[in-house]
Amino acid sequence: MSESDTAGRLVRPFALTGGRTRPSRTGFTLITTVTAVDPPPARAPRPQAEQSRILRRCARPVAVAELAALLDLPVSVIVIMLSDLLEAGLISVHAPRAVTPGTADLDLLTKVREGLDRL
Repeated sequence: MSESDTAGRLVRPFALTGGRTRPSRTGFTLITTVTAVDPPPARAPRPQAEQSRILRRCARPVAVAELAALLDLPVSVIVIMLSDLLEAGLISVHAPRAVTPGTADLDLLTKVREGLDRL
């Protein structure tokens, strides 16, 4: 990797977030799932190119960690961009389902395994 490639990769996440280092919303975890709203709201702003990539990947529910891996971006950058998409009404967010210790939920465990397989 040349020096210019390295410099470009360091600048890119900063540029994608408009220089922001913190999301406008809290509550995103690595296992929070997000889904693109279909159809998008009529008054929603037009997404930027990277946001469009996120929306395409969110056509089906996807975990924040998986999204970061698929797009090869830091989780912190993904969360900032997801916050923007949520505020624009372009995604819906689903918090992880609470599981009581000692009560294995086979459906949940299957989904976790499938998610890990996709990584």
